[in-house]
Amino acid sequence: GEGLIGRGMSANGAVHADAIDRLRPRLDPFYRAVEGVLIGQRGLLDRLLIGLLTDGHVLLEGVPGLAKTLAVRTVARAMRLKFARVQF
Repeated sequence: GEGLIGRGMSANGAVHADAIDRLRPRLDPFYRAVEGVLIGQRGLLDRLLIGLLTDGHVLLEGVPGLAKTLAVRTVARAMRLKFARVQF
């Protein structure tokens, strides 16, 4: 199969706008579930989702209390994934 992105990616990995439009109905339930917990964090959610869908890595940095762990735990729960926290 093509996966979620498939033909919507260029040779350099850029995602085409039409691919995003095709994916939007499939992603809306995810955003609804997560945005009920993480209000006003669409940019963070987009970056986490891109990291997951491209089999990449995401490093979240920031001072304590910015809800980094809550964000990742909530995304994992919405996607029915296992969550494990790494701190160093």
